[in-house]
Amino acid sequence: MSSKTQENGKNYALPIAIMFALFFMIAFVTGYQNPLGDVIKKMSGNSVIASQLGTFANFIAYAVMGYPAGKILQNKGYRYTALMAVNVGFLGVLVTYLSGFIEDMTLAVAIYLLGAFIAGFSVCMLNTVVNPMLNSLGKNQKQGNQLVQFGGSCNSLGATLAPVIVGGLIGGSASTISSANPVFYMAMIIFAVAFLVLYFTKLPEAPDFGKDKEKIPASGAFRYSNFVFGMVAIFGYVGLEVGIANFTLQYLSGNESIASGTMTAAAIAGTVTGLYWLLMLVGRLIGGVIGGKVSSRAMLVTTATVAAVLLLLGIYMPESKVPFFGFNSSDLSFMPVSIPVNAIFLVLCGLCTSVMWGAIFNLSVEGLGKYTQVASGIFMIMVCGGGIIPLIMGAIAGGTGILGSFWLLVAVCIYLLAYALVLSHPKSHNDEKLYEDGK
Repeated sequence: MSSKTQENGKNYALPIAIMFALFFMIAFVTGYQNPLGDVIKKMSGNSVIASQLGTFANFIAYAVMGYPAGKILQNKGYRYTALMAVNVGFLGVLVTYLSGFIEDMTLAVAIYLLGAFIAGFSVCMLNTVVNPMLNSLGKNQKQGNQLVQFGGSCNSLGATLAPVIVGGLIGGSASTISSANPVFYMAMIIFAVAFLVLYFTKLPEAPDFGKDKEKIPASGAFRYSNFVFGMVAIFGYVGLEVGIANFTLQYLSGNESIASGTMTAAAIAGTVTGLYWLLMLVGRLIGGVIGGKVSSRAMLVTTATVAAVLLLLGIYMPESKVPFFGFNSSDLSFMPVSIPVNAIFLVLCGLCTSVMWGAIFNLSVEGLGKYTQVASGIFMIMVCGGGIIPLIMGAIAGGTGILGSFWLLVAVCIYLLAYALVLSHPKSHNDEKLYEDGK
């Protein structure tokens, strides 16, 4: 792929840095819904399902906004779409903040979820911008992919810090939305600063922006079985990634026996969940190094198998305590605590989930040719699995307990393994004739 990155001696270090910062924002704004779920849970009579409603609203927005976001990007370009995204994000956080002033609890939760849904529009639009822009800013295809990998690491960093910082700010005793006001102030400041930086920065556009493009029907991608089964795999994968983090936090934050001194169970749970996202960052860095040597199929087979084993250990291991550490927000220090050994196996899954997206994507678009870009847009819609699967887990947890709900994620891992071994092989047909006919 040709690129304009260094054409005429231009230095695009600032636009690249801005995209990295947006990657961080995406994860942070998505990630704070997890610890806030504990507050909604308390407001809703300790309903586990209620704890996942904010995440559900955030991710279901992808199903609504995925296709429109792609059209906005195609018609208006990177800068316009990014500015619109941060404006929408600010509005979403503002609505969530205002819900804390409503006395009627049912209405307050409803307005809170509306804010999370609007914020979901924002992160969907930002995701639509940052991936193709970083890819186009590279000197060549290899460097473009490398920039996306580094952007993903910034995303993991944001996801790592969100539960730790937010869990520490709101504490374990928070029982109203207004208790999280410091979080909302922080998020609105982030969006406001992002708007100002984007507004006063001249971002480069794609080389072919504004030119007439061939109309490629989305239906053509559905002729490929590896893509169709890949859509299900992407849906399941995002649910797996989010479900592990959300329900590890729920498992620990509801266990007051792990509280130690000034460290509440919620704060400890936030630190442990932060470690999960940190391991995803480590896994993505490792995946970027070995990605050129190991096939996507082998990578997915290995990670799906190991993740399933780790989840089963998390479900069945005795809940004996092991030494760990917690982040104390009062003096910004770490202190020794003890957590169930189950949680260690659950967070180790972060090393596996970190590289699954890229492996699934590569297997899904194999052989698609000119339908690859259309397929990429449809994948963005399937990210809604990150909201739907945790909600189903919440319903399961109501009957089996938190650990029992992880069986759904074991089932997802089994599907991903089947996809890697069997379902990802492209369906046999005359590819060249399909491309020529545009069918």
